[in-house]
Amino acid sequence: MGGFHILDLVVIAIVGLALFGPKALQSIARNAGKGVGQAKTAKEKVMAELPLEDLSKVVQKVPMNPQQAIQMLITPEKEKEQD
Repeated sequence: MGGFHILDLVVIAIVGLALFGPKALQSIARNAGKGVGQAKTAKEKVMAELPLEDLSKVVQKVPMNPQQAIQMLITPEKEKEQD
């Protein structure tokens, strides 16, 4: 991800200031900041509620390459349960 350089941010700020004015630009920035904060909070809530133990069991059963898929098909269920 390239991101923004400081000169890019200055140009964007000047154009935004010219188009919207200082009050509107301040309001837009405040609302954008609140939105980012709410998104982070929502992400943290979702991550806290995920059953990580169950997910790790599911990931172990998903083949990562064709050789693992073939091995899983060949191996009988009884041997898998012993592992």
